[in-house]
Amino acid sequence: MGVRVSFFATCLADTVVPGIAIDSVRLLRRLGCEIRFNPQQTCCGQPLINAGYHREALPAMRHLMEALLADGCDYVVAPSGSCVLQVKEYPRYFRDDPVRYRQAEELAAKIWEITDFVVTVLGVEDVGARLPGRAAYHPSCHMTRLLGVREAPLTLLRHVRDLELVPFAGQDRCCGFGGLFSVKLGELSGAMVAEKAADIAAAEVDYLIGADGGCLLNIQGRLRREGREIRVLHVVQALMQGITKE
Repeated sequence: MGVRVSFFATCLADTVVPGIAIDSVRLLRRLGCEIRFNPQQTCCGQPLINAGYHREALPAMRHLMEALLADGCDYVVAPSGSCVLQVKEYPRYFRDDPVRYRQAEELAAKIWEITDFVVTVLGVEDVGARLPGRAAYHPSCHMTRLLGVREAPLTLLRHVRDLELVPFAGQDRCCGFGGLFSVKLGELSGAMVAEKAADIAAAEVDYLIGADGGCLLNIQGRLRREGREIRVLHVVQALMQGITKE
């Protein structure tokens, strides 16, 4: 029996970019994981939390905890550092509820961002992918600055055959998405992503690769509006290139 993984798809993968979830499951299965998916899972509550509606977010958080812990898997894995970070912060919201606090602590200890899981837990650095061309990697803010996952996606991408990772100006700067930030401060967000898109285009790359769907959708939208022919991929989509589908 392989490592048992409860897969947390996240809202964006479930409703907007399902290919990310599909390739995540394909990748994990390829690496020997036994996947469980509880269809009762829902939003992690991050939009409400970021808007200051902490109490209103609690029902969704309780529901997600129950769904992700129900299978009794060894690990919970998600293709979004932002959502993983939110779940890891659950214990702070349930300090006054001993039962829920224990659940939150258990889930926080089990959940991993997918590239960190592959490299750190499974010990895999080369998944056998091949993607010819030049690529820029966008390090999303929540994943790198707060969750602390920086090297795992780069390690995996460096082992993709025929792929050249190209640095670009402003690589570590925010793309302007930030969930509600892009809604509440649309003009500022638009200026930030315009700058990011210009820097990526100046690097003359074939691909933009990242690990958080929200950031990728934001940058992709700007690149398309400018007529840039740069293909945008989530890291798991890049890691499944050149691999025969099961």
